Amino acid sequence: MFGAVRRRWSAQNGYREVLRVGLPLVASLGAATLMQFTDRIFLSRYSMESIAAAVPAWTAWFTIIAFFFGICLYTNVFVAQYTGARQPKRVGAALWQGIYVALCAGVIMACCSMAADTLFRLAGHGPVIAAEEATYFRILCLGAIFVLLMEILSCFYSGRGITRPVLAANLAGTMLNIPLDYALIFGWGPFPELGIAGAATASVCGATFTASLFGWWIFTRKNEEQYAVRSAWRPDRALLARLVRFGLPGGVEFFLEISAIAFFVFLVGRLGTVELAASNIVFAVNTLGFLPMVGLHIAVSSLVGQAVGRGTPDDGAVAAGSALHMALLWTLGMMAVYLFAPHLVLDLFRPAGTGDAEWAGIVATGVVLLRYVALYCLFDTVAVIYFGALKGAGDIVFVMKAMAAIAVLGLIVPSWLALEVYGAGLEAAWRIVTIYVLLLSAGAYLRFRQGGWRSKRVIEAEPPEMADTVVPLRDEA
Repeated sequence: MFGAVRRRWSAQNGYREVLRVGLPLVASLGAATLMQFTDRIFLSRYSMESIAAAVPAWTAWFTIIAFFFGICLYTNVFVAQYTGARQPKRVGAALWQGIYVALCAGVIMACCSMAADTLFRLAGHGPVIAAEEATYFRILCLGAIFVLLMEILSCFYSGRGITRPVLAANLAGTMLNIPLDYALIFGWGPFPELGIAGAATASVCGATFTASLFGWWIFTRKNEEQYAVRSAWRPDRALLARLVRFGLPGGVEFFLEISAIAFFVFLVGRLGTVELAASNIVFAVNTLGFLPMVGLHIAVSSLVGQAVGRGTPDDGAVAAGSALHMALLWTLGMMAVYLFAPHLVLDLFRPAGTGDAEWAGIVATGVVLLRYVALYCLFDTVAVIYFGALKGAGDIVFVMKAMAAIAVLGLIVPSWLALEVYGAGLEAAWRIVTIYVLLLSAGAYLRFRQGGWRSKRVIEAEPPEMADTVVPLRDEA
């Protein structure tokens, strides 16, 4: 066994290579997780209404922006495949097409802010919570353009497998966001007490700062010489059309995934404030275990994309296996926390002024819900890694179709029937979530095993004599 581990460690796209690419991304997403985690803690300490409003409002915002995220983040696959195909001069062009998509999407998101009051009034939540939800949602929509630019610019590094700058920029944004979050929520020094509006404002400021750092590091003379990051600024209709054609299914897939969760959250909110607060806290705790997996999801997508770009899909299969093994180790650790220390993490979210009896009811419900999270999180890990591998290869149409079918038939319809038609309780709803994750895991695993992804490709064919000089991968800022 140990011999096999040692061989896998040093193999092409083995554990060492996946850690080199993935660990900074995991740490970067860990920083984002910490930022969101502390945001939820601060809001829970501010008021029960704020923590009850934050997750539905954030979920509604993310549901809309997810469509554009899916398109924008597919820039990562183009950068990876151009790198693998030894066409570094096309990296700058791909980056700029992603920027244009992000700018258009940012304008649309700003327009969505005008629907905030109507959206949350129709959700059926209490008037105080609905008002808080609308405020949080509106500010996030107005600042969405900076979030999208931050993610697009990070693809310049993550797609090439150079991920330390991604970690550095996100850590810097987190270091700004957390103290600003506290100051704007509670009021500190020269900062006013803004409550949930302060939390949203701090998030936008952190994203803006991180995007600015990426821009400063990327658009240099050195990167211009290697990747044409300045001269390739003009719209490339063919490349833009290719990015949209392949990114659109990714946008639809991401939108459907988040929509299904958002629909579930809104249904749970109709059960009552305690049920909504407990579910929101558990989702926040689960985020701590899930977001670092997104780092490995991006890493395996990049490594598989590079392997497919250079015509060695077997290397991509090794990368997926290596990433899965490490992701499962992390998930087992999180399972232990969910099962054996639930009160420790739940008590971090106790709102100020909450009575012992009221909080005891929320904690009792939260402990039960964390058991469901522990049950499905291993399968969630399998889905995250294998879907990342399929996206990196360009098998995005299947991912979109699978997500559409499973989201509608596995979560949206069953949860609506259970809660709205048959009047089932909260545990029945979370059983449905568990089944939904199992279905996602099975779909991703079976598709990857079939191997059709090996022949996929998203970039245009390039004659060998036109390929650019190979640019060695190295960490840079």
